[in-house]
Amino acid sequence: MMKPVPRLRLFISVTFVLCLFVVFQIHKSDLFGKNLQITHQVNNFFISIASSSHHQTQNLTKYSNESDGNRAKQPESQATDTCAGRYIYMHDLPSIYNDDIIKDCRPLIKWFDMCPFMVNSGLGPQVLEHANKTAQVLTTETGSWYSTNQFLLSVIFRERMKHYECLTNDSSLASAIYIPYYPGFDVSRHLWGYNTTVRDALATKLSRWLRERPEWRKMHGRDHFFVAGRIGWDFRRCPEDSEWGSNLMCLPEFSNTTMLSIETTAWTNEFAVPYPTYFHPKSLTEVRMWQKKVKSVKRRHLFCFVGAPRPTLDGSIRGEIINQCLASHGKCKFLNCNEPGNDCDNPVKIMDVFQRSVFCLQPPGDSYTRRSIFDSILAGCIPVFFHPGSGYKQYMWYFPKDYTRFSVYIPENEMKNGTVSLRDLLGRIDKESVLRMRNEVVKIIPRIVYSKPGLVGPEKIDDAFDIAVDRVIERVAMVKRMMGEGKDLQSEYSQTRDLKKLE
Repeated sequence: MMKPVPRLRLFISVTFVLCLFVVFQIHKSDLFGKNLQITHQVNNFFISIASSSHHQTQNLTKYSNESDGNRAKQPESQATDTCAGRYIYMHDLPSIYNDDIIKDCRPLIKWFDMCPFMVNSGLGPQVLEHANKTAQVLTTETGSWYSTNQFLLSVIFRERMKHYECLTNDSSLASAIYIPYYPGFDVSRHLWGYNTTVRDALATKLSRWLRERPEWRKMHGRDHFFVAGRIGWDFRRCPEDSEWGSNLMCLPEFSNTTMLSIETTAWTNEFAVPYPTYFHPKSLTEVRMWQKKVKSVKRRHLFCFVGAPRPTLDGSIRGEIINQCLASHGKCKFLNCNEPGNDCDNPVKIMDVFQRSVFCLQPPGDSYTRRSIFDSILAGCIPVFFHPGSGYKQYMWYFPKDYTRFSVYIPENEMKNGTVSLRDLLGRIDKESVLRMRNEVVKIIPRIVYSKPGLVGPEKIDDAFDIAVDRVIERVAMVKRMMGEGKDLQSEYSQTRDLKKLE
């Protein structure tokens, strides 16, 4: 009976044969210029040996529901890796920076109970078909309509990131690094009745935590980004003698990061992303069905305004807009959000007004932008802007550069001095132009919604989340090139843009 060959002798024999094979292939490849291909084959062979010898490491990057840091994609070989250049690393933050903030949801906003809107991972309560009106206005049979609050974007974004197809646990693979912090709720719970020391405490603590991480040291935070969930000015209390907001973006660490917010200030390391709407589709088919609906609906009003007057706000044009609307002899629909019973948080009421209007007026309110911009676009209603900072200078990743393709612009000064009649100006726009603009508005819809997490394959939507992540990755790659070339990064982090200039 033949003795079994010892493992060591077998390993030596196989290795010797492999070496002869490699020498032969390299000699051959010198003739045909294929060194890289052979080297890749050899590397894969050794990798396969190593992976078969170390079963204990195979599950390091499997998905997990336990923490942000463990929900990651298993890396593939470089030749077949569809995530190459798209990997995101998400910091596994202590819960005090996110979950603990929203557990006590009642005091997050002093005069408004946020608790009902925290369900469904921040999407809010699902809109159910209680009456025929709901079914007429929304595609409720899809189960994709929710009463989503405008301040919940950071929660929605984090949930989407947990299911991002190119999430990695290996920060060395990452093209950008995401900080799953809820700064909007951190600051809003301390805006009234607290001093600035309390308001700034958690952000200051997080800045120290980040600074000590090895991922931070690589680019000193310039590859990091986060989602604010409120307007940018709420995080730039840079003169320490001022009272409003936090000093988050004035901290040295966060001044190196990229902030995504529902409205930016003029600083070049801030980028505006869409407010969340009520529609969170789970397939491209649902989006197309909705687009078809809003393109065909009959619009009985020439224009509309959903909002409230701002009589104490200096320079507000809302009063003039409301006066012209009420005097339009039925051409304009005004939904006064100050009147009891109008319920401007009701998705059915809001979307019904927008769907039945050709143009939707979007004047500035407490700040340049409004959530209403995106609800009206979702309804296929052509937005009318009165300030460049309300749309064109904000959502540059999402709107066509040529603003005349999808909107109407009326300088607010012309409203203030009374030289513009909204009914006459909008009424003179011919049907062909209206149809062309509406088609452009409808095309924007997939870009400004936040779809449900986990979509893959042909039904996946390139939505507001995907566009934001892709642009952040492009930005980080550009900054890396600038650093490699020794260029000054001031233009990307500490300079300002002119939000008032229409280009």
